[in-house]
Amino acid sequence: MEVRRKVGQQGAAGPAAAAPRQPRVQAGDALPLPIRHTNLIFSALFAASLAYLMRRWREKIRSSTPLHAVGLAEMLAIFGLVASLIYLLSFFGIAFVQSIVSSSDEDEDFLGVGAGAPPPAAAPPARQAPAPCTLLGSPAAAPEKMPEEDEEIVAAVVAGKIPSYVLETRLGDCRRAAGIRREAVRRITGREIEGLPLDGFDYASILGQCCELPVGYVQLPVGIAGPLLLDGQRYYVPMATTEGCLVASTNRGCKAIAESGGATSVVLRDGMTRAPVARLPTARRAAEVRAFLEDPDNFETLSMVFNRSSRFARLQGVQCAMAGRNLYMRFTCSTGDAMGMNMISKGVQNVLDFLQDDFPDMDVISISGNFCSDKKPAAVNWIEGRGKSVVCEAVIKEEVVKKVLKTDVQSLVELNMIKNLAGSAIAGALGGFNAHASNIVTAIFIATGQDPAQNVESSHCITMLESINDGKDLHISVTMPSIEVGTVGGGTQLASQSACLDLLGVKGANRDSPGSNARLLATVVAGGVLAGELSLLSALAAGQLVKSHMKYNRSSKDMTKIVP
Repeated sequence: MEVRRKVGQQGAAGPAAAAPRQPRVQAGDALPLPIRHTNLIFSALFAASLAYLMRRWREKIRSSTPLHAVGLAEMLAIFGLVASLIYLLSFFGIAFVQSIVSSSDEDEDFLGVGAGAPPPAAAPPARQAPAPCTLLGSPAAAPEKMPEEDEEIVAAVVAGKIPSYVLETRLGDCRRAAGIRREAVRRITGREIEGLPLDGFDYASILGQCCELPVGYVQLPVGIAGPLLLDGQRYYVPMATTEGCLVASTNRGCKAIAESGGATSVVLRDGMTRAPVARLPTARRAAEVRAFLEDPDNFETLSMVFNRSSRFARLQGVQCAMAGRNLYMRFTCSTGDAMGMNMISKGVQNVLDFLQDDFPDMDVISISGNFCSDKKPAAVNWIEGRGKSVVCEAVIKEEVVKKVLKTDVQSLVELNMIKNLAGSAIAGALGGFNAHASNIVTAIFIATGQDPAQNVESSHCITMLESINDGKDLHISVTMPSIEVGTVGGGTQLASQSACLDLLGVKGANRDSPGSNARLLATVVAGGVLAGELSLLSALAAGQLVKSHMKYNRSSKDMTKIVP
């Protein structure tokens, strides 16, 4: 490890301790309209009110009329001027107004405050003590004054005098903190980790957002499959994987789809879910809460409470289930271009707080009661959907099946029935009626900064193959009810993942049509799965699987020449 002397003052900025939060009311929630329309309305109201008042006051001055003598029209104009001014100031982020309008940070921040944004203080800024990390316990606080030499800091970390998790906050240099932590780990374990890169990564970009206690980063190759001709557009699909043959196979499927005229897709549903669990004194009381939540007459009230947490979160429905006196409430909402787990969690918390006013005997056990269901195979996701529910289909011409896929239509149809349908049924599969949807989903998720663990439900897929046109052509489709993706927040902001999203044309939020970028990404995922299914099934039908894997998934290097 390179040991160097710290230059300049050590930064004191860092994540502040999360404080209890009140439900956020945003300026953009003033009207139930798209944000750009709301902005235009309040801008016009401000200009009109100001112009009217200026004209009236000029007339009063000329006629020597007291300015404080105002009529109803002038009172309305003054009210419109003040209301529009407050809206415009709060929307464009003036700190003192925003602190009144809202006590929380960004839409996608839950269970913590934004990275690098200490809470406002009346006193002059001073060095802040780092917030203890509850996940790591509460060891003795590090000394306020850090040693200047890296070697001294490493020794203090190894000795347990300085907690590793405070390094970024105390040093103000994320790269330096990672290097010191890495050296401390090397000394404690006695293991060299030279193959794990340290330089070449922006550690500040993950602070408080993506990864804690970093010591380096893992390199993964990214391959491109395509062009995938989907809904009349060509997409080059990035896939991060270490499985040989996967990108090549998906690429072959893309070629077969393109030469047959392309694939089409449809998004059936778009709604993230969160299901808290609460315990009531009796099952009868739990049923009363359930009846209240599922009563259509109460939906508008619940929506108002839920929707004030975000400009983009909009409640779609509540589905309840009971186990004894425990009540499971599955909320579904739209989340714009975000995957939306944090967003919906804030809205759900608002509703729970509201419910406890009318049902004070309701004991909230957990914000998540596994009825969501997140990162676990569950029939509720397979049946009801979660995230984006997508169907993607294509008709593959007979000549393409023979020329590109090296098999025939009837063999593919028979294989799919015996393997994907009957075989999966014998195995008792839940959402696994496919050949290898998880392969493609995971590769695209990693490349585009999605949550890889959500591959569990996002890979739910049933692949259907039928012969059409008198048995000459092949109709193939994939139905995926729970693709959970976003184009803002989380890992999507990292440079490499952001570049992959940009390659697909879905980087960031779509301001004109919130949510359309995330929906497009979901259809690309489904299109990639369609291509992967088509190619793998063809390889199996033609008996090429082992041969292709031996060619692409085995290293030809002489292993004896590799230095251990």
